Formats: sequence, structure tokens, C-alpha cells
Amino acid sequence: MWIGSSRLISRLRAALCCGLTGLAACGGGTDAIEPFEPNQIILLGDETTVLTADGKNYSINGLDANNAIDCTLAPIWSQLLVGNFGMTLDRCNPNSVTPRAVTRGAPGAKAADIEAQITAQLNASAPSPKDLFLLMVGLNDIIERFEAGADCGDYELEARGRQVAQQVNRLAAANVRTILVTVHDVGLTPYARTRNESARLTCLTATFNARVRVDILQDGRFIGLVLADDLTQAMTKVPAAYSLTNVSDAACTVALPDCTSATLASGAESTTHLWADDRHFGLRAHANIASFAITRARNNPF
Repeated sequence: MWIGSSRLISRLRAALCCGLTGLAACGGGTDAIEPFEPNQIILLGDETTVLTADGKNYSINGLDANNAIDCTLAPIWSQLLVGNFGMTLDRCNPNSVTPRAVTRGAPGAKAADIEAQITAQLNASAPSPKDLFLLMVGLNDIIERFEAGADCGDYELEARGRQVAQQVNRLAAANVRTILVTVHDVGLTPYARTRNESARLTCLTATFNARVRVDILQDGRFIGLVLADDLTQAMTKVPAAYSLTNVSDAACTVALPDCTSATLASGAESTTHLWADDRHFGLRAHANIASFAITRARNNPF
């Protein structure tokens, strides 16, 4: 932190503030930075980001006292971020208020779907620097290319990563803000292990994520990056540090999005397993991704 009381130092500090960020509250010779408070949040991508139309998640749903799914009880990362800004999500709105968080993504979405998702939002309302977009996509692309026989360095998967980066850059050009989450390491999933293909799926994940990371605009004023691949690798290596007891097996015994805290494998709890099913992560990973995403949203010079 700078110290000193001379007029020259005060002016230099103010100039540095304005010159570097362009978004700071630089008047009055103070160091105050205006906190970013979005007017609306828009959810893009696939089931790792969005809920179904009836409020179910692709992790482990919470149950109320009547054993009915309650979308507020086991939030995924995007819900946690929306809640951190005091907003209501359109697909989890038990009090029927006017939601300020809007879903444009869809379960099963792939890289090619992001352009239409963004276009739908830009057609619905004029873009604003106070719009915050949340995006995670690529899991379904990686698995599709793997099942088609793609190997490490797959050109098609690189092209799909480039597609995502182009759409993120499109958002930056529209002067909105984006939290971009990379795809978790699919090579660490139960899906990979049951096929004995961990190395190939890890490499395919890296192929996709690397293209996204290289091609996005390298400017923290517009894009906050969260590395879910690094996070899942860390959670696998040191599970106890994340209060996990199982990083190998799926917690759920029924297909997502119908998994609940009452449909778990013997010995499993909602937060003990890294994986909800054979490819989607559980609530503990969602909470950690949310923590990083909230930090980016609040501390990047948005």
C-alpha cells in the first residue's frame, strides 16, 4: 500500500488508479474502488452451469421436509454466485419474485450452441457493462469426440475450443463481463476410469481448455477465468484438504438430474464424494468453483 500525504503522491495515485483500471472511483484523491454490482446475471453453457426448467440440478438435489426436491437447498456454483449478489435465479424462484438471473444455457449443450445462447440474450436486452455472464461448456464436446475415437490433440476439439473463445470475445466486444470456467479434468472421472482411458480423456480435456485459454481476450476487465481442471486435479490429489472421502466413485445411484440426497450409494453423503455421477461433479466441487468464481467477479477490475 502506498503511504504519504503530499499533493504530488495523491495525484500520482489517482492517475495510476484511473490509468490502469479505467473503472476505479478515482475522484476526491481517494483509493476507493467501486465494487462491481451486476444489474443482471446470465447463465450460459451446459448442465454444469444451469438447472433444468423444473429446477433440478445435475449434481445432488436437496430435499425438503416432505422429501420433495428443493432447488434452494443444494445450490450449484452458478446459483451460489447469483445468491452472493443477492439475486434470484429464474429456474429457482420459490417466492415468485422478478428474477434478475436469467438462464440461456441448457443441459446437453455443446460449444456450437453458445453463439445462439448469447444471441438470444443480446436480442432480449441491450448489453451493458453491468451484465455478468457465467459460462462453462465443453464436457459434452469432450465426451462426444472421445467416443468418436479422437485422440490427444484432436483438431476438431481444438476448433470447438476456439468457437467458445470467439463467443467469449464477442461478449467482451459488447462491453459485458464474463466469468469463464474451464472444463474439469474428465480423465479423473468415474467415466474415464471404468473405460481405462484416464490419460486420453485428460489430454482431450487439456486440448479443449488450452485452445479456449489461448484464444480468449487476455484482459481481466472483461473476463474472469476459473480453472476447474486445476481444481479437480487438486481435489483428487489431496481430498482431505477439501473434506472429501471419495474421489473415485459416483455418489448417485440414479441418473442425473433425478439424484437426491436420498438416492446415494451406501456410505455416501451429499458432500463426501467428488463425483455425483460418472462425469458430473458433486456439491463440494461446485462450492469450490463458486468460491473462485465469486472472487473473480468481485475482485477483477470489472
